[in-house]
Amino acid sequence: MKITTFETWWISRDKCLFDKKRQGGASMNWDVLAIRISTDTGHQGIATCLAARSGAVSEAYLYDNIAPVIMGRDPHDREAIWHELWNIDRHLTFFPVYLPGPIDVALWDLCAKEAGLPLYQYIGAYRKKLPVYASGNFHAAVEEYVEEALHYKALGIPGYKAHPAGPAAFDMEVHKALREAVGPSYVLMSDPVAEYTMGDAVAVGRQLEQLGYKWLEEPFRDFELYKYTELCRTLDIPVAATETTRGAHWGVAQAIAQRSADIVRADVSWKDGVTGTLKIAHLAEAFGINCEIHTTTMNYMDLVNLHVSCAIRNCEYFEYFVPEENYQLPMKGKLPIENGIITVPDLPGVGADLDWELIEKSCRSYQKMELE
Repeated sequence: MKITTFETWWISRDKCLFDKKRQGGASMNWDVLAIRISTDTGHQGIATCLAARSGAVSEAYLYDNIAPVIMGRDPHDREAIWHELWNIDRHLTFFPVYLPGPIDVALWDLCAKEAGLPLYQYIGAYRKKLPVYASGNFHAAVEEYVEEALHYKALGIPGYKAHPAGPAAFDMEVHKALREAVGPSYVLMSDPVAEYTMGDAVAVGRQLEQLGYKWLEEPFRDFELYKYTELCRTLDIPVAATETTRGAHWGVAQAIAQRSADIVRADVSWKDGVTGTLKIAHLAEAFGINCEIHTTTMNYMDLVNLHVSCAIRNCEYFEYFVPEENYQLPMKGKLPIENGIITVPDLPGVGADLDWELIEKSCRSYQKMELE
């Protein structure tokens, strides 16, 4: 079996899902690329790729630097391909953090389909379901966080993670209001995606400890390891980090070695696919640390996250980015959540379809490379 065709569809959304503060002066249409890899045996692998800032950048990297590596290769050679792409990255390519993970996902999907197995079983199953927490976006007012948390609590979702928009004083208002609204036993987390000072981070962390929050996530940039080490040493509440750390398991290893994370983060989009995410999860497990899988902001890829989460032990929750309709494109159907629990599909591969009719209607650019 060898790869003979590589296709992409650049799907236009024309809707920014971040506020002006995080969008900045550049465009942010939150577009997506659909990727399909086909072989001479008729098997296909599917993935989606982030193109929020520039679909042209994602498209160019795929055709200039990634597709030529996999054409003519056996898709079972995932590990060799994974390392070759890292070699290319180091030697003056410097891929965005969300590439080349989708290619690895498409290869795993293809091979699991060929084997006739759901992806999580193809990897090696540990379980079939996980509890869900709703993960909201940034809001301007405290009341919006409260309304969102109560909405998903009423739907049976057993936890909520706030992304308070800063500064720290506002974030602390959000934390207090949420706990008062949802009650003492409801699972809450905070992810300010912040640039806190050390003093701010300690004050926020102490408040979260008193309020019974599950963890504090990303109070600093991921590369500020010294600050993370000091914070982990100071606080009792677990500190989650490494969401955007480059270098897959090599990068996360530095955070673990310096004791700068109590919980590490990974996902199949930002951490080099299924292969990279598994390396991180297994590394963390060896140190007794949970690897809480992070949303990709794309429902199809989040289903891949679910397969990985069901093939490892050291992940407690599924991150459900809400409202779901913002992140559904281009997957067909919704995530399989019922009564606050998400169950992994039992169909071969990822077990989901893309909405090809919608893709054709919203396609801004289609490209194809075929084996000569």
